[in-house]
Amino acid sequence: MKSLKTVFLALVLGAAAISCSGDKKKGVDYSQFKTEVQLTPDQEKSFDEITAKYQQLQEQNFQAAKAQGGNMDRVALGIKGEELRNQQAIEMAKVLDGPQMERFNKFVDENARKRPRYDNALLERIKAEAQLSEDEFKVVNAANDAFEKAFSDAHDVYHGNNDLAKEYWEKFDTQRKAAIQKVLTPEHYTKFEEIVKEIQFKGRK
Repeated sequence: MKSLKTVFLALVLGAAAISCSGDKKKGVDYSQFKTEVQLTPDQEKSFDEITAKYQQLQEQNFQAAKAQGGNMDRVALGIKGEELRNQQAIEMAKVLDGPQMERFNKFVDENARKRPRYDNALLERIKAEAQLSEDEFKVVNAANDAFEKAFSDAHDVYHGNNDLAKEYWEKFDTQRKAAIQKVLTPEHYTKFEEIVKEIQFKGRK
């Protein structure tokens, strides 16, 4: 088996890191959500307080990452963003009722910036349905992590250009799949391909 380090290095080659001082980070527009649901005055007050709190925390994380200059760790920033959204959802569930919370989660999912990788739910599905061994699954995880790092490190090259971003995404996705194909059995890889066939590049609106 190829070492995980080799898999990682194969994916990150060519991912340039150029300082991008003018990065404009767009957050979720929660005021739009309020036009889609009917909140009581008390709910709206709590809603505004919770979203303002987590937007401020998100901005603090972003500014701290930006202060690193050319060494900005976008993967770490993405992980922190996920953690904040999860914490926000826990607090919001105490304010919104069941149907409202369902719509809130859907709204955030559709509008928040996601990490460019197979998420945990998809990884678990790949492991179960493709019947991967632990060693095979380790390589899938390593290739997935390397894909995320390579795409994130190239951010400042394609920033603001969806066509170029798509080109980088597809390049690194091809490398991710090639690394995985080298260690999976043909049967397991065929199933893996079937599971991830709908995963495509999604540009920023």
